[in-house]
Amino acid sequence: MDRKWDLSFLYESFEDERFLADLAKLPEMIQAQKAILEDASLTDVARLEKLADCEEELNALADRVGSFIFLTISVDAGNTTAYLYGDKFDLIMNEASLVESAITRYVGSVENLDEFIASSTRLQPIAFALKEMVQRCQHTIAPELEPWVLQLQLSGGSAFSQLRDKLDSTHTVEYRGQTLPLPAVRGMAYDADASVRKDAYEAEIASYKKMELPMSYCLNAIKMEARTLAKMKGFDSVLDMTLSRSRMDRETLEAMISAMKEYLPHFRRYMKAKAKLLGYKNGLPFYDLFAPVGNASRTYSIEECREKLMEELGKFNPEMAKFVDNAFQQKWIDVYPREGKSGGAFCSPVHYADRSLVMTNFQGSFSDVSTLAHELGHAWHNRCLAGLPYAMIHTPMPLAETASIFNETILAHEVLKTATAEEQLTLLDATLIESTQTIVDILSRYLFETEVIDTRADHAMTVEELKDCMLRAQDATYGDGLDPEIRHPYMWACKSHYYSSGLNFYNFPYAFGELFGKGVFAQYLEKGSDFVPAYNQLLRSCGSAPIAEVAMSVGIDVRSPEFWRSSLEIIKGEIDKFCALCDA
Repeated sequence: MDRKWDLSFLYESFEDERFLADLAKLPEMIQAQKAILEDASLTDVARLEKLADCEEELNALADRVGSFIFLTISVDAGNTTAYLYGDKFDLIMNEASLVESAITRYVGSVENLDEFIASSTRLQPIAFALKEMVQRCQHTIAPELEPWVLQLQLSGGSAFSQLRDKLDSTHTVEYRGQTLPLPAVRGMAYDADASVRKDAYEAEIASYKKMELPMSYCLNAIKMEARTLAKMKGFDSVLDMTLSRSRMDRETLEAMISAMKEYLPHFRRYMKAKAKLLGYKNGLPFYDLFAPVGNASRTYSIEECREKLMEELGKFNPEMAKFVDNAFQQKWIDVYPREGKSGGAFCSPVHYADRSLVMTNFQGSFSDVSTLAHELGHAWHNRCLAGLPYAMIHTPMPLAETASIFNETILAHEVLKTATAEEQLTLLDATLIESTQTIVDILSRYLFETEVIDTRADHAMTVEELKDCMLRAQDATYGDGLDPEIRHPYMWACKSHYYSSGLNFYNFPYAFGELFGKGVFAQYLEKGSDFVPAYNQLLRSCGSAPIAEVAMSVGIDVRSPEFWRSSLEIIKGEIDKFCALCDA
């Protein structure tokens, strides 16, 4: 079985008459929105209600069309037809963005909005979204400039983002006489054979010479555009723009970052213990960050992975076991790496159909099992949002990682219960590999992106400057946990999150998700199965309030460094146990 996902519930192909009809209908619906805005015969309440209905229908249609295009390109970079329709779709959605901005300005101008909401059963379910529009109104681009800005973005940040994705998905590496896709070679970092890990790392690093220059242009262009847009929208910085979009305040971010920095010595202690176990004296070489340890290392077939996830997640909630089984049965998951397929993993919701498509590059390690648990956590989050209006499902990036990290934590917690000491060493290491990535590496990415954006105000950074910046960021976070002579100067070239046009600082949300997810898990350990309804309601409310309010619904104060320390203490406990097992 090829284990590719099935997109036929969307369309059969790009020649499907339904696809062509839906693509043609999108501009018509955008014009309908304009007509509602311009209809002088409507009262404010009637206009708001009609706009809400039209927006819901437009979003469902755009969800269907856009998902089919994006998901096709993700696993088939050579599909020129998909890229053609992607360009057409982007142009249409640019026009939709203009109308959305006009709607935002209109909603921001409505007097007595609260009274109108209270009087309308149609508006009450989207009250938070309407009130958020009033706040966003302060950061919209001037209407006379916005069409030109959006057009320029198509040939600017958006184009460079697409170029980066194409470079990445078609990039090949010469490894031991074979030409392999980049994700396949990067996946060898988890191989049990030390020589495979080392050779794969060296082949990967050498291969970036082919793409380093265009990648640097992509990164510089995208970050310069971000600076320009932040100024145009009236934000003091790109970070402030990102925090606003994330419904998060600086107090929360600074509390989390300060706690992360406090606990870096513990992560370095873990890396040095692992290095000693593997026979190194000067910290871990980068290519052994993901090396399995102990004699209990094993690989999993995708069927064994499926059974393991159903078993362990089902202990928390039997409905989750059924959900995982259904995801496999209905072919929501594109499993294996192949040429033309993007690296990494993601989960993409199709809200109108109550489905989530998961892409992974599964090669059988426990980390791959954990990754699939992570992505199916996103899918469960999407299931909890089912039935809500589109206006109320927009989960900010930091909260978007809650369910995925929760799933990873459940998996590790349950597997460790019955493990032998040798198995515990291996499983704890697999868990700490992920935690090190989401705390230590994410902090290095945050520092790197901060410097790139700041430097971009003065000049475009050269390849050598970018490499130097990345190495300094790694030194600041990994410290003596990594061998200073064997690090990864090209991490900026292989991480897609730096290149998402319109999404900047897509790094700290992972740290937030890791620590928030563990804090939520601690509540589950305290309350048991009684916590399940509260957990599902927490996920359902993620698009309905600012982050601090959502967190407080389960008693968590994200503005307090103490909360973040308490979550980091959970990881410290795992590090303590790992180091004790190493000594034993």
